[in-house]
Amino acid sequence: MKKLSWIASGWACALLLVLPILALLFSALSADGDLFAHLADTVLSTYLANTLLLVLGVVLLSLLFGVPTAWLVAMCQVPGRRALQWALMLPMAMPSYIVAYVYTDLFDYSGSVQAGLRALFGWQSPADYWFPAIRSLGGAAWVLALVLFPYVYLLARASFLEQSVSLIHSSRLLGSSPWQSFRRISLPLARPAIMVAVSLVAMETLADFATVHFFAINTLTTAVYDTWLGYGSLATAAKLSCLMLLAVVLLIAFERRSRTRQQVFQKSMGHEPPLRYPLKGGLRWLAGFWCWGLVLVGFALPFAILLDYGVRYFALSWTPEFVRFAGNSLLISTLTALLAMGVALLLGFFRRLDGGIKSLIPLRLAALGYAMPGTVLAIGVLVPLTALDFGINDVAQWFGLEGPGLLLTGTLTAIVFGYLVRFVAIAIGSVESSLGKISPSLDMAARTLGQGAGGMLRRVHLPLVRRGLFAGAMLVFIESMKELPAALLLRPFNFETLATHVYQFVSDEMLERGALGAIVIVLVGLLPLIWVNRSLDSQGH
Repeated sequence: MKKLSWIASGWACALLLVLPILALLFSALSADGDLFAHLADTVLSTYLANTLLLVLGVVLLSLLFGVPTAWLVAMCQVPGRRALQWALMLPMAMPSYIVAYVYTDLFDYSGSVQAGLRALFGWQSPADYWFPAIRSLGGAAWVLALVLFPYVYLLARASFLEQSVSLIHSSRLLGSSPWQSFRRISLPLARPAIMVAVSLVAMETLADFATVHFFAINTLTTAVYDTWLGYGSLATAAKLSCLMLLAVVLLIAFERRSRTRQQVFQKSMGHEPPLRYPLKGGLRWLAGFWCWGLVLVGFALPFAILLDYGVRYFALSWTPEFVRFAGNSLLISTLTALLAMGVALLLGFFRRLDGGIKSLIPLRLAALGYAMPGTVLAIGVLVPLTALDFGINDVAQWFGLEGPGLLLTGTLTAIVFGYLVRFVAIAIGSVESSLGKISPSLDMAARTLGQGAGGMLRRVHLPLVRRGLFAGAMLVFIESMKELPAALLLRPFNFETLATHVYQFVSDEMLERGALGAIVIVLVGLLPLIWVNRSLDSQGH
């Protein structure tokens, strides 16, 4: 009976977490297709084209920034290489809409760069010179690539470090130059890792709302947001969300297919002294300029401007409202992290108790939400919770009682549930990895000593997985602090988080008032990067 209760709890939890996806598909098949047909006849093709071009642009720029940088840091003696190993990950902590505002303020027509050029050369109007428009599809792709290229850098660098040095030495003995060794050996061997990074970059680009909305670029993400809040059509928003969900599924399928078609096995992988190509003269300084330039434009310059705004406008920013919004973010993120810990531990232990292939299904179902963009997930959460709210009020009226109103969608329930569906996969992965390192003999010993499933979890597994459990909870907490699209759609009335607070000022082009909140978000986002760098540090030396 006790094992049956674990099975029932595991499946119930997994089905609850997959409910938004099922509700989204069901709502997309419902009626109210007039608005969707109108969008299909008028602007849907523009949304699709802009989304495709944006994804392609961000992916290509991320490859251009990430792959050469990863190879230089992993395989060459670049100036400041030890510091570059972690510095090149810093742009991941910077929200893309903050970077968008900073560079719009610098490069727009009224910005300091163009104003300085006009003063220097005596230009009077835009007709006198040409300057690339930052508020464009290309500008959005450039900004997103500055924030997302560390995905490519991180995975490609790890792959280069794991490659067998003997293969590269053999290619050099056969007359290949360092460039030819990179093109013929290192790059093909790193292709599976690079494809994983490309899929992550593409999914993050699909999920981005704030940057494209700030640049007034119509993509599928903004279409979902505008259709729900502008037209009030949940069914049409669900149909558009399904298009994005289909794109995500295709990206995942493409990434997995690209990996299965290439299998490479290396001898002595990771057990050889690292290879470092010496760079001399201008080539050495060019490589250093390229790598440190990416750190400068991707993180250092935007963060320096944020610090300047934060200091100068501290008195205006540090208000009771700011403290309340920070408390809201702290509360929601903490609740989400605690629930994610409980769900991950439940599903992971259920998988360990059962051990069969069927017990893996709840784990995979519960993790599906991580692949969903925030706006799509929000629509999927709103559909069932809104139906439950109406049902609860109808039942109350049937009994002659006053309905409780928006009991679920008008409280923290919706936003916490949405965050949990989106980020529980992080905690599941961390707990699953920690449980996999525990020897089955410990389970048998606990059984021999008369411990049931609950006692075995409490006295054996929980002490051994607490570090992985804490790491997963920390990552869920940080991602919840940064989440914006889901918060915009799921937050209760008159409720703000730090992310929505900062974005409101960015939308009004008043970043200086929201700089303090942005600094807090960036500093919190640095924590997982420090952890990742420490885990790779032994490989990078």
